[in-house]
Amino acid sequence: MHEAQYYQKQDAGVRCFLCPHFCSLGAAEIGRCGVRQEKDGMLFTMNYGLCAATALDPIEKKPLYHFHPGRKVFSIGTLGCNLSCGFCQNWQLATRAPHVESVRLLPAELMSLLESCSEQNPLGIAYTYSEPGIWYEYVLDAAILASKRGYKNVLVTNGFLNEAPLQELLPYIDAFNIDLKAFNEDYYRRYCGGRLAPVLRCVEMAAEAAHIELTYLVITTLNDSAADIRRFAAWVAEINPAIPVHFSRYYPQYKFTLPATPVKLMENIAAIAKEKLQYVYLGNLPGHNLAHTYCSQCGMKLIHRDGYRVQLNFGDGKCPQCGQL
Repeated sequence: MHEAQYYQKQDAGVRCFLCPHFCSLGAAEIGRCGVRQEKDGMLFTMNYGLCAATALDPIEKKPLYHFHPGRKVFSIGTLGCNLSCGFCQNWQLATRAPHVESVRLLPAELMSLLESCSEQNPLGIAYTYSEPGIWYEYVLDAAILASKRGYKNVLVTNGFLNEAPLQELLPYIDAFNIDLKAFNEDYYRRYCGGRLAPVLRCVEMAAEAAHIELTYLVITTLNDSAADIRRFAAWVAEINPAIPVHFSRYYPQYKFTLPATPVKLMENIAAIAKEKLQYVYLGNLPGHNLAHTYCSQCGMKLIHRDGYRVQLNFGDGKCPQCGQL
């Protein structure tokens, strides 16, 4: 066990300040994330260096479409999560399912493992699969080491993190994919066990410091209203209309048995978002035209994607047809 950051001692136990749950923990109690525990008047993180998943992934899998397209990134994930989404696609990791195996991988060992993949020319590290925000101390230590060695750091996160820890982490993170569950406060409380406002603030802060892309899993009848999508797109556009947004098709998973989101609905949502946003993608729809990147100025196809295979049709970051950056 590793002492946690961002907590305060109380008369009886501790209070965690890492995420907006602000868990108040008595003797030996564990926080809502499942990985932070009080012990002898201190707070410890139970998952420091605990790695439950590793892979050398295409950067597009995160998904990040506008950040070094075509490169590979070494992806790692831990156990636990500070949300409780009934549709979670990685619920075995998030819920710390008993059958999930994990290994201890300290930051220095992670650097050695990364360097052993040099023939694959990995871009850096993606902290992903489960929620890296509750792996905070490990992610911060590893990201500092990776940054010093010239690697990029990518955070794939639900964005449910308080401002102070996020601010400390920002100098070492080069790219974010932040998963917005919905643009509706009631949805967050009812289906995710969280709140929307802190996630929006995380997006705003990340967008000022690093490359950022957003993912929105569309679930029929729950977060697919035209009004919510229109408000969401307008809010993103106020930050930057060039932020790529990935609308991902839902399939039944974990506790959710609703049918898969209709393709036509996905296309309608994309059309609404494109009224305000320059780059809108549809995910979990192999072969769809909205997997490709088109110039926002002239419409030329700049990146062709066939699954995770990428063909780049530009150089120097400019459209060869109109010169748009």
